[in-house]
Amino acid sequence: MHTMWVYDYDQPHTQGSPTDPRTELRFDQEYSSGSRAWEGEIYVPSGVSGPTVVQILRGSRPDGTRATDVMLNVANVNGGTLRKDSNQVIATGIYDKWFKIRVEHTAVAGGRGTVRTYYNGSLKLTHQDEGPATRYFKNGVYHHGSGRAEARFRNITYWRQ
Repeated sequence: MHTMWVYDYDQPHTQGSPTDPRTELRFDQEYSSGSRAWEGEIYVPSGVSGPTVVQILRGSRPDGTRATDVMLNVANVNGGTLRKDSNQVIATGIYDKWFKIRVEHTAVAGGRGTVRTYYNGSLKLTHQDEGPATRYFKNGVYHHGSGRAEARFRNITYWRQ
């Protein structure tokens, strides 16, 4: 089990960076095509608001394009709400219990691939990725809120094909 936390006053990962503070695990399996999947169980304590807990980051990408293909964020509403970005609800009532997330990505070199997000084994969201890029998966606490953010992770598995 990995317990990760960060405070809103913590520094970003590099001096001068405009990004928010974070504590993350990065899967150093960069890819631009093929199929990948991240699966794990996540526990978020009640009251935590603002962190991204799982993402596919587009490390090298065309200028002016989005940095992520998926960001799963937690908001302090409805007993804890898990969303893709800030608007697409995946689940509510997530606080103080373990839940399973699986994110599958089929990337297409030079084109747009497909991302599928599962919550406790049920497909909740299917969408296209943001186009050509070199990517990698991350999980942890990338804090966009106030106060202390925490998430716990266990039984993490990463697949590639």
